[in-house]
Amino acid sequence: MIPRKLAIALGVACLLALIGLGLFAPAHLSEFNSDRVYLGALDAPPFGTDQRGRPLLEYAQQGASVILFPSLFAGLVVGGMGVVGGLLRCVGSARVDTAVQAFGEIVGSLPRMVVILVVALLIPAGSRGLLPLAFAWAVLASPGAMDEAASVAERLGGARFVEALRAHGFSWSRVFLYHIVLLNLRPVVVRQAAETAMQVTFLEIALSYLAAQENQSSFTHADNVKSWADLLEIGYPSLVLDVPTGHALALGLGLVAVVTVMSLMLASAARAR
Repeated sequence: MIPRKLAIALGVACLLALIGLGLFAPAHLSEFNSDRVYLGALDAPPFGTDQRGRPLLEYAQQGASVILFPSLFAGLVVGGMGVVGGLLRCVGSARVDTAVQAFGEIVGSLPRMVVILVVALLIPAGSRGLLPLAFAWAVLASPGAMDEAASVAERLGGARFVEALRAHGFSWSRVFLYHIVLLNLRPVVVRQAAETAMQVTFLEIALSYLAAQENQSSFTHADNVKSWADLLEIGYPSLVLDVPTGHALALGLGLVAVVTVMSLMLASAARAR
C-alpha cells in the first residue's frame, strides 16, 4: 500500500498540474506554421506540434480548462451528498431514512448516459458547456455515495453513536463534523468525489471524441476550443498508418493517466487509519 504522505504528494501534484494547465489556457490556438508541422517533442518541446504546426501544449491547456471546474464541481456535489447521507442516517428518523431511500431508488434507477444525452440536447447551442452535464452526472451518482456513507454511519451505531458522544459532553459540531465526517466518513466521501471528477473527465473526452468523428459541434465546449479528445483523434492514426502523430496520442493518454493517478492517490490518502 502506498504511504499516505506519498499519496498526498502525488495527488496534489497532479491536481496542481491540471490547475496550472487550465488557468494558463490560451483563448485561441496559434496561427498556422508550415515549418513546424508534425514536429516531435524533442524538436518542439514540450509536447510537439499538430498538422498545422500548432503546439500540442495549447491543446492540453484548453482541454484542461474545459474539464477543470466542472469535474471539481461534480466531485464536490457528490462528496457533499455523501456527507448528507451519512449524517441523515445518524438522525435516527424512520421518515428521513425512507425519504433518502426513495430518492436513491428513483435517481439510481435512471440510465445515466440516456439522461446525459437528453440534458445535452436540451441545452441551447450557444450555451453548451460541460458544467450542466457534470452536474447531471453528479446528481445521478450521488445515491451511491449517500448509500455507502449511510452504511458507514450505520456500522458506527447511527443515532446511538451520537447519543453516546453527547453523553460524554461533546458538542454537536464536534460529534457530527469531527467524529462522524472527518474521522469516519472521510474515506468514502473523498473517494467518491475523486472518482466522480475522473468520470466527468472521461465523459467529456468520450462526448467530444464522438462529436469530432461525426464532424459535429461538441456538447461540452465551444468550437474554437480544443479538447483532450482532439489529441486522441490526431494521434490514433499512427497506430495503423505511417503518420508521425504518435506524440499526440501519447500526450492524450498521458493526460488521462494524470487524472486517473490523481483520483487514485487522493482516495488512498484519505483512507481510514
